[in-house]
Amino acid sequence: MAKTEDDKSAPLRPVPRLPKGFRDIGAAELREQQAMLATIRDVYERYGFEPLETPAIEYTDVLGKFLPDQDRPNEGVFSFQDEDEQWLSLRYDLTAPLARFVAENFDKLPKPFRRYATGSVYRNEKPGPGRFRQFTQFDADTVGAESIAADAEMCMLAADTLEALGIARGDYVIKVNNRKVLDGVLELAGIDVASPDDAARRLTVLRAMDKFDKFGADGVALLLGKGRKDESGDFTPGANLVGDAISKITGFLSAAQGDRDSAISRVLPTIAGNERAAGGMEELRQMSDMVRAAGYGPDRIAFDTSVVRGLEYYTGPVFEAELTFQVKNDDGQIVRFGSVGGGGRYDDLIACFTGQKVPATGFSIGVSRLQAALASLGKKSAARLGPVVVLVMDKGEVAAYQKITQTLRAAGIRAEMYLGSAGMKAQMKYADKRGSPLVVIQGSDERAKGEVTLKDLIEGAKAAAAIKDNKEWKEARPAQVSIQENELVSKVRDMLARHEA
Repeated sequence: MAKTEDDKSAPLRPVPRLPKGFRDIGAAELREQQAMLATIRDVYERYGFEPLETPAIEYTDVLGKFLPDQDRPNEGVFSFQDEDEQWLSLRYDLTAPLARFVAENFDKLPKPFRRYATGSVYRNEKPGPGRFRQFTQFDADTVGAESIAADAEMCMLAADTLEALGIARGDYVIKVNNRKVLDGVLELAGIDVASPDDAARRLTVLRAMDKFDKFGADGVALLLGKGRKDESGDFTPGANLVGDAISKITGFLSAAQGDRDSAISRVLPTIAGNERAAGGMEELRQMSDMVRAAGYGPDRIAFDTSVVRGLEYYTGPVFEAELTFQVKNDDGQIVRFGSVGGGGRYDDLIACFTGQKVPATGFSIGVSRLQAALASLGKKSAARLGPVVVLVMDKGEVAAYQKITQTLRAAGIRAEMYLGSAGMKAQMKYADKRGSPLVVIQGSDERAKGEVTLKDLIEGAKAAAAIKDNKEWKEARPAQVSIQENELVSKVRDMLARHEA
């Protein structure tokens, strides 16, 4: 932004640059996203959820208690003070604003309250490849339903949404676990889940368990013990558990491997003697019975001990939507695509406002990640044609060209009149850059005869590629036709139909 040495009188101008961790999104990707959101919305509406929009900014104390990094209260959020010196933050997710909304409007809302919401969320975290500070989520939540059927429904909703988007059975699985089971396993390993003194170690253990799919039992055992060194030499400190405690946790994680149909029964012996874990397993068994009765087998919704979920407010069933097909990662390795969404039960979140337990459960889709998954499967929509461009051949007749443009628009045809000041050649280049399928041309001679010329740019490009010299091109006048002005709408529709089929 500083002036140069050569020209100290030059005005100070800002350098155009994106903030780190943010990105611009162009028309093609936005349209893909909008089409995807419409499909998700249709499924959520079919399940009876109603839309709700909350602000992108909340008071920091509404969000702060639920940030992932409690050691640094401002870590994770973008915050500022208002004129009253109260701290405000950009929302970190869509769940904390929902909790605030329900607490404020509790007496007026139907119980259970079923809502869906989509919008940008913001993370004040270090950006990286594919990791942005602003991204879109699409959530569905049921508040006020204590029944485990609400959690089973969330899993069915997730499966139906993925299939509606074109992801085939066998290419995804909704993996389910229960925080009560996880806490019970930690208790068996000697960790006091209720003690603040053990909170850091509990989090380290849960993070290690979350790596089971990636590192296996041996890798997780290292993370539960002294720590693990990766291939690059980087060392991750461990939880420093003793051997027996490590064996209890890895035994629990390993027990569910194999046939999903009998996974719950195989895990039961590994949690014997812990009442909390037994209660969580009973909830999982009920969920399994419910989804199976509704036609969702373990190939679609299945118990998986490695599902942890990061946020601390989950209190019961937790679930992840994982895509199981293979892709190449940034290092060229063949890996599973992985998680595109998740959620779980959070019965204590609203209580921090009301002082009363309010049961709730929800599911959230990471929109950008799911969009990338659909692209890798070739599920992208066909590129949308640009607008029909009406060229301005005579600057004194702009009103006539505007009339032609409005005639097309009134007929439901996407159209624009060229608004620049360049000549015909530059206008044609503009139409090409806009992805226009055809242009409308009317000079003074054509106007006198009540005619217009339509030039099909797509067919013209094909024909021009096959023509050898300029003379041949002029004689052929490829994909260009003169018509009466009153035929404009019907002829334009005919030409567009050739390219939209």
